[in-house]
Amino acid sequence: MKKIAKKIFDCWYIVVIAALLMAEAAVFLGFWEKSYITIHDNLDLFIPHLKMMQLTDSFFSHDVTLPILGGITRDHFGSEFYLYNLLYVFLPDYAAYIAGYFLSIAISMGSIVLLAREFVPDYRTYKPFIWLFGLIYGILPVFPVYGIAFASIPLVIFLVHRIYSGKGLRYYVFLFLYPVVSYFSYFGFFILGYLVLYTVIDWIRCKKLSLRLLASIPVLFAGYALLEYRLFYSMLFSDTVTIRSTMAMGDLSLAEVVHTAFDGFVNSIFHAGDAHRVVVLPVALVFLVIQNMIYLRKDRSRIVSDPANLVFLFILFNCCIYGIYYFKPMRDIIFRLIPPLQGFQYHRTIFFNPFLWYLLLFIIVKRLYDSGVRILRGASYAVPLAALSAVVLTPANYNDFYNTCYYNAYALIRHQPVDMLNYEEFYSKDLFSAIKEDLNYNGEYSAAYGFHPAVLTYNGISTLDGYLGMYAQEYKEAFREIIAPALEKSGYYKNYYDTWGARAYIFPGFDSSSYLPSRSLTLPDDRLYIDTEAFKGLNGVYLFSRFEISNADELSLELTGGSPYVQEDSPYHIYVYRAE
Repeated sequence: MKKIAKKIFDCWYIVVIAALLMAEAAVFLGFWEKSYITIHDNLDLFIPHLKMMQLTDSFFSHDVTLPILGGITRDHFGSEFYLYNLLYVFLPDYAAYIAGYFLSIAISMGSIVLLAREFVPDYRTYKPFIWLFGLIYGILPVFPVYGIAFASIPLVIFLVHRIYSGKGLRYYVFLFLYPVVSYFSYFGFFILGYLVLYTVIDWIRCKKLSLRLLASIPVLFAGYALLEYRLFYSMLFSDTVTIRSTMAMGDLSLAEVVHTAFDGFVNSIFHAGDAHRVVVLPVALVFLVIQNMIYLRKDRSRIVSDPANLVFLFILFNCCIYGIYYFKPMRDIIFRLIPPLQGFQYHRTIFFNPFLWYLLLFIIVKRLYDSGVRILRGASYAVPLAALSAVVLTPANYNDFYNTCYYNAYALIRHQPVDMLNYEEFYSKDLFSAIKEDLNYNGEYSAAYGFHPAVLTYNGISTLDGYLGMYAQEYKEAFREIIAPALEKSGYYKNYYDTWGARAYIFPGFDSSSYLPSRSLTLPDDRLYIDTEAFKGLNGVYLFSRFEISNADELSLELTGGSPYVQEDSPYHIYVYRAE
């Protein structure tokens, strides 16, 4: 019995990892599509795009038009070679979403184990911490569609180091294929930049250029260019002027730039939540202050060579870039020097900080363990467990496990549903299937009012509206004619659309949201403000509205079919209007 207990104790980290993964699997599989999945920049964006490609069987297609934003080329959507996207080729959409989440965890743990074996002497001694940090990094609430790309950052470091160490030509092949688990616009551009910078630094340090490192740069670039050929063609060879050319990216004062950089240092940014503020930041600051005070007293030269300090400086550098991006004079210089980067969001260097924060924490935990001091060695166990708990239990965008547990528990205890919509309710597949059947729908272009047009896209309804980060400026201007009456009444949405435009929506004639995905959404004005002739001019036929429109007759909109369409398991009451 004692032997069994000792074995369990020795494998405590495996018990923790297995318990958490089983709990998450039980929640997501148990609630299935009743799980509460983050909607913003997720269910309203990438998932309906992938579902649309499922429905049209267009993942690998060329010269095809997809039925969103009035018809847009397939090349504007994600690469068919990106591993996450491939899940949607073979699996139903919700299953693919959950598979993507667990695959991100597996890639994170595998990548960090490989990297640790490469750099950490006596790997077995620190194996529990390494595995725990692999889990923590894998479950961070980051952009779900690019969760695999976040998780694979340690993998590219491992591959480059293997190449640098002369471990064999096969690692060039692996590096070439690395973009299968990465994404150029979010990570690849910066990985290449960091690789160039490291090659130069190594050249200066060693007084000899590493040809292996130098060769890795074109190999990785070629992998991105080939596997994301649609993106590269659009960036380099298309003469279509896109909305990127007119997007306003902010013009902050120097004081505001400093504040933005500081905010990025202290808080998680929206697409790269990592809960570092709760445990990692205070532990890191206390440790670094104490460690560097010791260096100042004993050996100042170690300050500039300490890996913990270097990682911390890297974090600060990324935060500075994040702030400087919003300083227009600097941005203009970069765009003039490199015109293809016009509109490119180079402040995404901060997407590397989640990995860096937890790398820094691992370095700290390892030193606590190595100290041999009983209380510090105890802290080396407590700190990663506290960090894990913080990630799991901190409410955050994309923390779907926490949200699903919390909202379902709330509904169970209060005996009423929460105001938020779960995956099944948001898309309401059965309701829209019944509507399409009643209308004898045959691909007519439509628009949504009172809810995200992503719901229509997901359900196989062609849309004039939609959400996409890059499409033709000409179409943006044409769609603006439809919503011009609303923009004249709402200064907020006029500025929102004219200075950004990625959401081409039927906006209301007031400043509050008309498409908030909640059960209790109400509008202060039941009138719709659109130009019906412009709507019909873009071949618009149906308007799907969550609310009855009081001025439908004035707009020459005829209420059709069995409106309002209602189903017990859907939060929507859908009124379908046909443009006369």
